Amino acid sequence: MEKTLASRLGGAARLARQRLNLTQADVAERIGIASEVYGRLERGHMLPSIQTFRRLCVVLSISADEALGLKPSGDVKWVAEPPSDYGESAELRRLMRRARQLDRSSIRLLSVLATNFRTGRGGGNNNG
Repeated sequence: MEKTLASRLGGAARLARQRLNLTQADVAERIGIASEVYGRLERGHMLPSIQTFRRLCVVLSISADEALGLKPSGDVKWVAEPPSDYGESAELRRLMRRARQLDRSSIRLLSVLATNFRTGRGGGNNNG
């Protein structure tokens, strides 16, 4: 592995991720790798497979040339619109990741709790 290439790719990925206000866990989940692996990639300690590299470019809305440091950033014409959840807070995305790992009964309980918070019956929103 060429250290310079890995560092260049990691730096480009970090900048693009921060520009989209995503966490490392968000990007890792969307490209289908472990958070720890994505962290190593961003620090320049590894290079991704071709398939992972393509998914990374799509998720971060950057061109392959930009990710490899061959061209300055600009509009990427082949990348689809980023998913609508990019504007969500990191806390909400973290909660959604955790909720996806719950069993059916735990999801029902979480739904009841969320309903109680929304209707003002929980979370300290009572006025009396």
